[in-house]
Amino acid sequence: MSSDTSATVAAATVVMHPNLAPEDRARGEFYAVLARLFARAPDAELLRLIAASPALEPEAGDSGLPKAWNRLRDASSVMEAEAADDEYTTLFIGVGRSEVDLHASHWIGAAKSEKPLVDIRADLARLGLTRLPAVNVYEDHLSVLLETMRVLVLGAPGRAPASIAEQHAFFGAHFTSWADICCDAICDNALANYYRCVAQLLKSVMAIERDAFAIQ
Repeated sequence: MSSDTSATVAAATVVMHPNLAPEDRARGEFYAVLARLFARAPDAELLRLIAASPALEPEAGDSGLPKAWNRLRDASSVMEAEAADDEYTTLFIGVGRSEVDLHASHWIGAAKSEKPLVDIRADLARLGLTRLPAVNVYEDHLSVLLETMRVLVLGAPGRAPASIAEQHAFFGAHFTSWADICCDAICDNALANYYRCVAQLLKSVMAIERDAFAIQ
């Protein structure tokens, strides 16, 4: 995704707007990592960075996010980049057809919206965001939507973070009806190994976001 300036997915070099609250920095970092992992398989450097990241300490009554994050850290410490690439290709690209489709249009379908991709493009245009020319997936791809949330939460060079109301509106319109179902499909697929951990982390992040938006 890009704004009128530039914003890129890069888990190691996330651009943050100054004066962000710590919780918003954490939210943005999770969105950045997840956007990168669903865009393409992690290379050796990203696996190393995730494995070396601090563990999260569970607290009483927590949402399961620390456990999901720590599980991904552990998986990253033993995962080889070539194996991760093979898994990503098998699950999300395939030969002729992927095991799990990462596009919202696949899961939403005409039953809930006759034009989910058109709706997403309209919202991106309203927010002043466009798909980078080098990105070869449609705007309703999970990685693009996660990257959009990263930009809305963190801002970008020359762009302030979006209001909570705008973040909530985009999340509600383009995640809640399908992303959990997609994650469940990944977790239930016998070929998923590393990406089962990635999907579990996304489910945990979305659960926290839903709860937080509900009390705003």
